[in-house]
Amino acid sequence: MSQALGALSPAALRDLASAIEGGTVAPPFRPVALSRRGFDGDGISADLAQLASLGLPPAGVAHVLRLLATERQLAQQASDRTELVWTGPETHSARSRDTSVVVRELFASAERSVLVSSYAVFQGRQVFHPLAARMAAIPALRVKLFLNVARAHGDVAPENQLLEAFADTFRAEHWPGARLPEVFYDPRSLALGLGEKAVLHAKTIVVDDARVFVTSANFTEAAHQRNIEAGVVVHSASLAVSLRLQFDTLVEAGMLRQLPMKR
Repeated sequence: MSQALGALSPAALRDLASAIEGGTVAPPFRPVALSRRGFDGDGISADLAQLASLGLPPAGVAHVLRLLATERQLAQQASDRTELVWTGPETHSARSRDTSVVVRELFASAERSVLVSSYAVFQGRQVFHPLAARMAAIPALRVKLFLNVARAHGDVAPENQLLEAFADTFRAEHWPGARLPEVFYDPRSLALGLGEKAVLHAKTIVVDDARVFVTSANFTEAAHQRNIEAGVVVHSASLAVSLRLQFDTLVEAGMLRQLPMKR
């Protein structure tokens, strides 16, 4: 099959199917008959002839065209629900949304749940302000943060001491609200042996089990405003639930642990 049918819009495919069903376009699908209806006569004629050569009657050819139109429309709808998100310099032809704007909108639209994962947090009060405000406005909103708790090279302090210091810094420097989120960490990030150490490096947001943001950007002012960062927002309940369950399952298995936070 050529590119002629593949280039038609869903509406044009359905119009062609109706013409075949109504008999105004009929085998042997001559180019002149197609041209009269505004189609590319030669290319589409060859495509329809190929379908007919498979033994399909005109009704069968029309049915294939309608199936193709439906598939094309569903694919377009899926594409329309995916957005490129960008931080950094842009050209006039860029078709992307700003990272800081997307994050604010996601936080401000949350109704039931928010999951945030980030490797680094810096100047968090500014970044997390819309989320803290949403938590204050909706008491039932449940927020989970999955953050990397780092052990500096050569630091041999006990794990509980590092966790307490991280919690103190988070409350004092990064969280602007009175109501605290649940904070989780990967204990492997505090391992003393290099062979055992790992970091929580995922950068993502899941809102209401309906919207997902996956990005290269950490939760820092620079990553949301100045760096070159790329990400994507996907409006998909199945993807959102799958990603949220990845984290929840690790928590249930004890591989990610909740950070004690003093109120």
